[in-house]
Amino acid sequence: MSESIEKLVSYFEFPFVRYAFIVGLLISLCASLLGVTLVLKRFSFIGDGLSHVAFGAMSLAATIPVMIKQAALALSRSGELSPGVQGVINFLGGLNDMVIVLPVTLLCAILLLRTGQNTRIKGDAAVAMLSVGALAIGYLLMNRFPSGANISGDVCSTLFGSTSILTLKPEDVTLCIIMAAVVIVVYILFYNKIFAVTFDENFTKATGVNAGGYNLLIAVVTALIIVLAMNLVGSLLISALIIFPALAAMRLFKSFKSVILCSAVISVVCAAFGIISSLLFSTPVGSTIVLADLLVFAAFSLISSLSRSKQ
Repeated sequence: MSESIEKLVSYFEFPFVRYAFIVGLLISLCASLLGVTLVLKRFSFIGDGLSHVAFGAMSLAATIPVMIKQAALALSRSGELSPGVQGVINFLGGLNDMVIVLPVTLLCAILLLRTGQNTRIKGDAAVAMLSVGALAIGYLLMNRFPSGANISGDVCSTLFGSTSILTLKPEDVTLCIIMAAVVIVVYILFYNKIFAVTFDENFTKATGVNAGGYNLLIAVVTALIIVLAMNLVGSLLISALIIFPALAAMRLFKSFKSVILCSAVISVVCAAFGIISSLLFSTPVGSTIVLADLLVFAAFSLISSLSRSKQ
């Protein structure tokens, strides 16, 4: 036990480990706040669909410089890139992926909400169209315009998370803190309206509140969380980060505020446990966090079943 503690302390002496820990806790906290609303509104499928869209957007961000380079070489008579084209490629290659991933995911969140309200295309069909299409396009781009030699490794790390959470730069952490602060502030400021829209949307509309606008706000904030969580758990595991803490909290608590607080505690504790365990046992960060969430959900479900049987 003492060896594990000493090993953990030595790890936290490195700045990149502290960065990963801070970002992981912030992402988990934000995901837990929206998770309760998404589960109660039966919008959890939106998180899953947007996570696939984020994969396609990240693939696009990674392959744009490669596509430009190949197109320029094909059009060049000398077979070499001009300084101007090379400068553009270097500029795009140096951009943070968030510059492309965030706008694309936000746009699809709005499109998903609008399309889901179309009587000819139901919500689940809209999610299937966007998610499957984004996955297919993303993999096609990464396969056709590879940015590295290990295509399978790049795809796998994007889908399931990777050690990229341990290679965060200070500017990445700053961006994550700003975006997390925006999510938390928005949730606190509009808590009452989100509560009303979550439980009785028709009554909320009857009172004059713009329920559609707040549904759009929820979708946009969900897109922000999806983008934040890409490096932590990967696009395929993000929905688990949103859903499991909320479902676990609902096993024992009934009031909206109690469920939110419990969900936040569960999510943060599981994230901390998952990151620490992945450092000690060299396991994938995202999978370890999701496994911790799953175990907590199973424990809370068992406690709930036992308490009901005694009544």
